Amino acid sequence: MAGLAGRTALVTGASRGIGAATARALAAAGARVVLVSRNADALRTLASEIGGGAIPLACDLTDMDATERMATEVITTLGDAPDVVVSNAGIFELAPLAEMSRDVFERTVQTNLVAPFVLLRAFLQRMRARGSGHVVTVGSIADRMVFPENGAYSAAKYGARAMHEVLRAESRGSGVRATLVSPGPVDTPLWDEILEHGAGRQLPTRDVMLDPAAVADAVLWVVTRDAAVNVDELRLSHA
Repeated sequence: MAGLAGRTALVTGASRGIGAATARALAAAGARVVLVSRNADALRTLASEIGGGAIPLACDLTDMDATERMATEVITTLGDAPDVVVSNAGIFELAPLAEMSRDVFERTVQTNLVAPFVLLRAFLQRMRARGSGHVVTVGSIADRMVFPENGAYSAAKYGARAMHEVLRAESRGSGVRATLVSPGPVDTPLWDEILEHGAGRQLPTRDVMLDPAAVADAVLWVVTRDAAVNVDELRLSHA
C-alpha cells in the first residue's frame, strides 16, 4: 500500500500496543513516522524494523515542558508539522476516587488529555496555514461510559472527546481533519498488571478484547480517505 507515500506522521505511545501497531500500519502505507514514547530502546528497535526514515523520539508525556521541546524538534526535523498526528499514549490505573492518589490522577490526565493539547497547540497553526493535516485522537469506550474505579481515565477520555469535538468544530473548512477513534478493551500490555490484580473486579478477559492491529487498521482507514471526507468518529467493539 502506498496511500501515504511522501507523507509524515507522528504517533505517541509508539513503543507498544496500539501505538506500535499504528506506526507499523502507517509506515507500511508509505509514511515517514515519528515514534514517541518514554522507552527509547523500544523506539529504536521499532524504527529499525519499520524503516522508511522512521524517527525515534523518547519523551515523557507527563512532562509538558519536555512535550513542547519534542514538538519543536519534530517541526525542525520534518521542516513542518506532521501530516498526521495520532495521540494514542495513555495511562490506565484503577482505584476508587476516595483512595486514588493525586499523583495517579494528575499523571493520567496529563498523559491522556494535556499532552494531546500541547501537541495540538504546537502543530495546528502550521496545519491550517498549509490547508492540510489530520489529527487522530485514540479514545476509549470510557469516553462515553463510566465504571467504578475508573475516575481518572474516564475523566481524561471524556475531556479528550470534548477537545476533539471542539477541534472538529473549529477546523471545518480549513483543510485540517479530526477523527476520534474509540475502541473497546484492546489486548495490550496496559492490562497486564490490572488483570493480574483484578480479583473481585468485573474486568474483561483477553479473549473478548480487540487486537491492536484492528485499531491500527481503523486509524489507517480514516487517514487515507479522500481529502474531502472527514470521519468524525469511529467506535470499535469486539464482534
